[in-house]
Amino acid sequence: MGKQDIATLIYAKLKSHQQEIKAIYEASKENIGYFYVDDLLPTELAKRCYEVFPSTSEMRCLKSIREYKYISAQMDQHHKLLEEVIYAFQDKKIVQLIGEICGIDSLYADESLYAGGISLMAKDNFLHPHLDNSHDADRERWRVLNLLYYVSPDWQKEHGGHLELWPNGPKKAPVLVESKFNRLVVMATHHKSWHSVNKVTTDRNRCCISNYYFSDEALMPNDSFHVTTYKGRPKDTFTNIILSLDAKLRMLLRKVFKKGIRKNPHVYKKDS
Repeated sequence: MGKQDIATLIYAKLKSHQQEIKAIYEASKENIGYFYVDDLLPTELAKRCYEVFPSTSEMRCLKSIREYKYISAQMDQHHKLLEEVIYAFQDKKIVQLIGEICGIDSLYADESLYAGGISLMAKDNFLHPHLDNSHDADRERWRVLNLLYYVSPDWQKEHGGHLELWPNGPKKAPVLVESKFNRLVVMATHHKSWHSVNKVTTDRNRCCISNYYFSDEALMPNDSFHVTTYKGRPKDTFTNIILSLDAKLRMLLRKVFKKGIRKNPHVYKKDS
């Protein structure tokens, strides 16, 4: 099944729930706007995505005090289906529909998959509370939406690896959004959208297909440029101190080097 066929399925699902998910987003957007849709694609297609997901040895491992996970954006190194699904989310009619749902006039998909692509979280993997980098690689457009499509069958609450939203900041209790099989989560990204992934507690892999959408305008009128910024969990004082210093140092560097010291390697490098 090609990306156009997959895009047609995604569009039909979103369109059939448009009013419902728009209401969910509207009710949450003052802090962190989000919505999710279950059973996004036919079950067998979603299972096939999981079956062809690459192993950890075929992906880049990010392991630090900030995070522990596996990622890849070089989609031509993996099964073609995963690339077809990723780019199905970039179909113009889907981008436009999600823009209508979230009330965003200028909305663009990102063919380069800057910080997008696929991710895998195995046992003991985690992602501390953080704010996503506010812009694209060239600092020309604002990063405004994060699309996360989960494809691990029979993923239960006790397995961990779930998305956590912190609408009142990382010192308060989070809202848990389970990483259920065949679920699409769409969340806003701005200077208040703290989010994380709790630790995976099972010997299985939580697999996710992701996209970012960008815009000419920030979602919040008082937003400003910021690098990806991490915090520790509540009561984790030592981690908070380290990550606070880390964020300040990286922001200082970006004030001097506007586009960073080096290019983010997490993009899809296509043959010309």
